[in-house]
Formats: sequence, C-alpha cells, structure tokens
Amino acid sequence: MTPHQIQLIRSSFEPLKPLAATVAEAFYTQLFTRDPALRALFRGGDMAEQGERLMQMLSAAIELLDRPGALMPVLLRLGQRHVGYGVVDAHYDSVGAALLDTLAAGLGDGFTVEVREAWTTMYGVVARTMMEGANSAVLAA
Repeated sequence: MTPHQIQLIRSSFEPLKPLAATVAEAFYTQLFTRDPALRALFRGGDMAEQGERLMQMLSAAIELLDRPGALMPVLLRLGQRHVGYGVVDAHYDSVGAALLDTLAAGLGDGFTVEVREAWTTMYGVVARTMMEGANSAVLAA
C-alpha cells in the first residue's frame, strides 16, 4: 500500500469511528443479506459485541498499515483463529463486498473512486494474509 492510500483509509475511517455501533450493524446487515449462510457462523453470539470487536480490529489494522512487520503477524493469527469459527476462503469475498458497500453507504460522496481503491487494496492485503494464516493452521492440523 502506498502512503497516500494509507492516508485515504485513515482519513475516511475517522468520521465513522463515532458511529462504530451503527457502522458495524450496517456491515452485518450487508453481509447477511449478501450471504445468508454466514449467519450460522455467529451461533447465538451477541452481534453488538461482535460489531464492537470488528470495529476494534479495523481500527487496529488501520493504525498498523504503515508497519506491516507488526500488522502481518496479527492478521496471520486472526486467520488461524477464524478457521475454528468455520470461516473458509470463499467467505472473504462476501466480507470484502459487504465492507465496501457499508463504507460507500456511510461515507456517501466521500467514498470516491480513489478512496474505494485504497480500501479495496487494504482489504486484499488483510484477506490474503488471513487466508494464509488459515491455510497454515489447516496444514498444521
């Protein structure tokens, strides 16, 4: 990711932080509408708590974007943990699309083509690294 893309992500995420619960709820609505089968992965879980964890993870990842040496091990471990939840590689496409749709709705005109490309690039790094972690966990099992 370029420094400019990192800045675009950080600046576009900033206005969403005070709306974290609403953003998370919108994300899960998008996700379950797009891929209803994913709802089963959240067996009886508190979705408000899950949304809080999602927003914390996003904030932490965004904070570390310019420090890949610190970010990548976190994402690898996150991917390993998600295997236990039943997440498979195909789910990452649904999550990415739901994230972009949520950002587009939340940022409105601020979700420019350039901002969208930056978020798409970031999510690609996150998803690929988490899948790498997940695949290493499966191979080790």
